Amino acid sequence: QSYPYERMQKIREQNICPTLRMYYKKPLLLHQGHMQWLFDYEGRRYLDLFAGIVTVSVGHCHPKVTMATQKQLACLWHTSNIYMHPSIQEYAEKLTSLLPDPLKVVYLTNSGSEANDLAMFMARLYTRNFDIISFRGAYHGGSPYTLGLTSIGLYKHGVANGFGCSTTMLPDVFRGPWGGSHCRDSPVQTVRKCSCSEGVCHANEQYIEQFKDTLNTCVPKTIAGFIAEPIQGVNGAVQYPRTFLKEAYQLVRERGGVCISDEVQTGFGRTGSHFWGFQTHDVVPDIVTFGKGIGNGFPLAAVVTTKEIASSLAQNLHFNTFGGSPLACVVGAAVLDAIEEDGLQKNSEDVGTYMLLELAKLQDKFEIVGDVRGKGLMIGVEMVTDKDSRHPLPAEEVSQIGEDCKDMGVLIGRGGLYSQTFRIKPPMCITKKDVDFAVEVFHTALQRHMERAA
Repeated sequence: QSYPYERMQKIREQNICPTLRMYYKKPLLLHQGHMQWLFDYEGRRYLDLFAGIVTVSVGHCHPKVTMATQKQLACLWHTSNIYMHPSIQEYAEKLTSLLPDPLKVVYLTNSGSEANDLAMFMARLYTRNFDIISFRGAYHGGSPYTLGLTSIGLYKHGVANGFGCSTTMLPDVFRGPWGGSHCRDSPVQTVRKCSCSEGVCHANEQYIEQFKDTLNTCVPKTIAGFIAEPIQGVNGAVQYPRTFLKEAYQLVRERGGVCISDEVQTGFGRTGSHFWGFQTHDVVPDIVTFGKGIGNGFPLAAVVTTKEIASSLAQNLHFNTFGGSPLACVVGAAVLDAIEEDGLQKNSEDVGTYMLLELAKLQDKFEIVGDVRGKGLMIGVEMVTDKDSRHPLPAEEVSQIGEDCKDMGVLIGRGGLYSQTFRIKPPMCITKKDVDFAVEVFHTALQRHMERAA
């Protein structure tokens, strides 16, 4: 029981900051969730393919996570980190055991933006350098500090931000100037032709030259670091050539910088083949940041780094009131248990690959489906006016396709520089039967679009 829908809308208009925009012409009013499903105020059920913006990792109201949370709520909510409590030590050990040496020191925060903010701070303190490089199209947070790394115009405000941050060309093998049919680590490749010989990726070579150009023109001889998502999230599951990050990391370290992997969306088994996205690139970062799925929707995030880098922060006081609370640590530990016990990394690989291949069939049927890409349950479907030009399908047309999917019971995210890409990143408990339903709905929505266009 709650306020009527119309009163909810009125309160929203009067009392909620207008920058907090909602999806759909008639925004959803949700009351309940269970695993991969959401239910609105009238009891309608929706298959959630966006997971609260890639945040519900193990499922809405997962029984194990819910039970652990309820038990801790009755015991101890908050002490702040001026005291020890069992769960922070237990969780720190559990989380860092999943990371390779020397990534064994954790600082717990409340959000991914806060984690990336702290990673920037650590990189600058440790290296005694200032400049940090990120990709165009990247999203690393909305705080004044991280807005310098975020390179999507919709998130930029007309105030000073980003001092000491430089962007470099995104090695996007679909929309960028170079790319071919063997570039990326995905079951589905681009439709662009590839002239590469065995073991040689011409697109990678060209993008690395652009990265070198940034190093030679935009930043000093020594830098603080380089940050990248293993697969870009907000920009629509954009993937790079297979060896790009490995070569870029080497170039950054030659300049005295540290390498930061933003795992806010790619971590915790979502890519399927590996637990962390950086592992798919055969690299070991110096700093790793986590958020979103780490707490299955609970405000929890983390920075994990080496003892040496972490020690640079200890030269003066740095404090976080809520970071690593008893409640957050118990939730985080329960999420890790659920991933392991429910086999969700393997499920991400199996179901994600199945979904990618099913969606690729729609690419063959519809001229407006320009690219299907991703790994595991981190999937992007980029919409175009036609495959030859790769011109983005107008945002209002993409939006209407999403509306049709919603009306048929499937919720899909949006992303890309032009809001042209559907972002499919469901709770990792999704099944192949759910995929069949979702693909059928998406197919119907595309058919309706073509009928409208005709």
